[in-house]
Amino acid sequence: MKVVIPGGSGALGALLDRGLTAAGHQVVTLSRRPAGPRQIGWDGRTLGAWAEEVDGSDVVVNLAGRSVNCRYTEENRREMMDSRVRSTRVVGQAVAAARRPPAVWLQMSTATVYAHRHDAPNGEHDGLIGGTEPDAPASWRYSIDIARAWEETQEDADTPATRKVALRTAVVLGPDRGGALDSLSWLARLGAGGPIAGGAQYVSWIHERDFARAVDFLIAHDELTGPVNLAAPNPLPQREFMRDLRTAWGMPLALPAARWMAEVGAFAMRSESELLLKSRRVVPTRLLDAGFTFDYPHWPAAARDLVRRLRGR
Repeated sequence: MKVVIPGGSGALGALLDRGLTAAGHQVVTLSRRPAGPRQIGWDGRTLGAWAEEVDGSDVVVNLAGRSVNCRYTEENRREMMDSRVRSTRVVGQAVAAARRPPAVWLQMSTATVYAHRHDAPNGEHDGLIGGTEPDAPASWRYSIDIARAWEETQEDADTPATRKVALRTAVVLGPDRGGALDSLSWLARLGAGGPIAGGAQYVSWIHERDFARAVDFLIAHDELTGPVNLAAPNPLPQREFMRDLRTAWGMPLALPAARWMAEVGAFAMRSESELLLKSRRVVPTRLLDAGFTFDYPHWPAAARDLVRRLRGR
């Protein structure tokens, strides 16, 4: 099986590359800065010689998009939107122009598309799309606009011979230095990883191993199309999430943080408080209904495994 991964030079692309290559598949990565024999250059905007890799491939997994871990300035917002919409549009053009189009196109999306809520989980069938919540700042709306535009661009692509799946992905946690888990662990080990603004906001997450396994599952299951949530089935409040992470590190105490402190901290780290304060209560209804089983459905066991591996690195 030949798999093409546009935007695959980051941590998630490397994760999929390792797993698929180990399984005996041919993997080609499209990157703006190609650095290896299986990496092909592209600009994420226009058709080029890279499209020849899509023609005759079996699977395309598009991960391209500027990181959202930044200040939401006007320039950064434009780059976040453009990098997602334009790359998705041009991948769709390559698939549509292929003489032998891939059987399936998995398109990265985000669980942030769902509403900020505490009362009930958001599944694919009954989840609430965000943007109109009365208790959410207006600035959070832009993340939802990006997610909707991202998915609509894939939907609009004229690729009748190719099955399309939108991966509504929660934060993927792995032991990589500089990743989300590394940053949260730094806070936990300093005793600063306590409840933020009370800690009632839900954290949706997925262990990196289950992310890779879910992608493989979706490739194999032809009946699954459209949006699919990639998140562990047991999201939990932020205060419990950080408590379990501190336990894995052997840190019993932590200082709580008020909302204004989270705002100041996010500003100092050149990030956005939405990443800390939005309640993302997302569940993988379609994966579970299709028979997928998680290796790490609960956070305490996942935290222990990831912290052990992070210590080793």
